[in-house]
Amino acid sequence: MDKKAMYQLSYGLFVLTSAIEGKDNGCIINTAIQVTGQPSRISIAVNKANFTQEIIQKSRKFNISILSEAASFDIFRHFGFQSGREADKFAGYADCRRSKNGLYYLTAGSNAYISAAVEQSIDLGSHTLFIAAVDGMEVLSDVPSATYAYYQNNIKPKPAADGRGTAGKTAWRCSVCGYVHEAEELPADFICPLCKHPASDFEKIAQN
Repeated sequence: MDKKAMYQLSYGLFVLTSAIEGKDNGCIINTAIQVTGQPSRISIAVNKANFTQEIIQKSRKFNISILSEAASFDIFRHFGFQSGREADKFAGYADCRRSKNGLYYLTAGSNAYISAAVEQSIDLGSHTLFIAAVDGMEVLSDVPSATYAYYQNNIKPKPAADGRGTAGKTAWRCSVCGYVHEAEELPADFICPLCKHPASDFEKIAQN
């Protein structure tokens, strides 16, 4: 089975934000879809390892900022490669504003945001699926939304020769963020320490 077939699915990229007890946080997700039009509902799937997932479980509300082709890699690094458990992701972050539900949304690198209140949550094992009623939204720009393919081809930095690990050793590179892990074999349950993607998103790279 070729797991890379999943990469051919067309989907966008989003910054998911929420807050509880004065603590704001956000993370990158790639699963947000409209599920009903009347009433307007959306669903999101969030990895349980993300601090934002814990916050949404308690707060029952969230915003998603729809990332556009104008998004820089710094947005992905800022919201995807550090944990809100150790860092305040909104401390000094200027490109954001609060919506009517009191949560942040991004004002740069995004073309719209949607606010929603959770109606139902479903345990999917590694992820939680939240189904939520939309209670606010706004278009911010006419720049096209960034698909996962666009991110891979135009936003994510291309792997450099000096990012291949130690010469003579076997290594595995995360196809999402570029993190390199040196090991003869990659455990099936390995999780990228930077972007939290699974072993299926790693590729074996040759060493010189």
